[in-house]
Amino acid sequence: FAVSPETSAKAVAVLDCSTGRIIYSKNGNQQMTIASTTKIMTALVAIENMDMENVVTITQEHMAEGSSMYLKPGEKVKVKDLLYGLMMTSGNDAALALACSIDGGKERFIQKMNEKAAEIGMRGSSFKNPNGLDEEGHYSTAEDMALLAYNAMKNGEFRKFVGTKNGTFAGRYMTNHNKLLSRIDGATGIKTGYTMKSGRCLVSSVLRDGREIIVVTLSDPNDWRDHTLLHEAAIKEYPVHKLYSKGEILTEIPVAGTNTCIPVFINDDICFGLKESELNELETVIYLPKFIYNEMKMNEKAGELAVFLSDRELCRVPLFFGKN
Repeated sequence: FAVSPETSAKAVAVLDCSTGRIIYSKNGNQQMTIASTTKIMTALVAIENMDMENVVTITQEHMAEGSSMYLKPGEKVKVKDLLYGLMMTSGNDAALALACSIDGGKERFIQKMNEKAAEIGMRGSSFKNPNGLDEEGHYSTAEDMALLAYNAMKNGEFRKFVGTKNGTFAGRYMTNHNKLLSRIDGATGIKTGYTMKSGRCLVSSVLRDGREIIVVTLSDPNDWRDHTLLHEAAIKEYPVHKLYSKGEILTEIPVAGTNTCIPVFINDDICFGLKESELNELETVIYLPKFIYNEMKMNEKAGELAVFLSDRELCRVPLFFGKN
């Protein structure tokens, strides 16, 4: 940022979801303990590998120290309700109940957490448990956690679990520990965390003007204030710019052997959070055949449009024929 907000966090990362870019970082690649923000990965792995309606029988093995949704051995709880308990009340017991319930048990679940981390490019992270309790070899970075949140928030089920402020699940009334859901306009998630070793950790997301910002702070005693400042700075310094509008005609393609040209249009709004100075650095590339034949139909895919910023591809979307 041009004017960096004074924060008390040891590590910070801010990610703009419209471009997938880290737009601010402070010690963003420093490996640190991450407490219960670990559960972002736990939830994502559970959602991708478990049936939400499956019923888990709670056992003594699922009991854990620290924050809890107060499960009892012998209780039968649906996976989706365990996920509410995991993300709203940070249930360490819910994390173990989920992890122990997939084929292969907890060790296989943790393996899947690390496989997912590798898949999305979290190069500075290692997961040893599903709940974030302090353990040797369990760590991540602020930038990796921003990348994880960015990928997790693409999942509609995940968004539902982290964006719910309160409600009754598995017979329990729960209130989300993430106070920003009620304090910041447009807040959509995501997860709090705390241990004595980690300090206060927080991953949050705010959606405004069709664009979402993710903020991560690790070891931050004043995280509610800092996230508010960081979100406002990101929104101010990287305003939303609409480059193309849904339905806009971009060019025409000649029909072979005729004097006819067929219009080509885009079926999405293309918007990015960009600094004013970056607008001149954008490059749009349109990929189309030089000509077409008469059998082409309206709304068939004609080609693609890609937008680049300093050689980084920001998006690639289909283009369509506007006439038969």
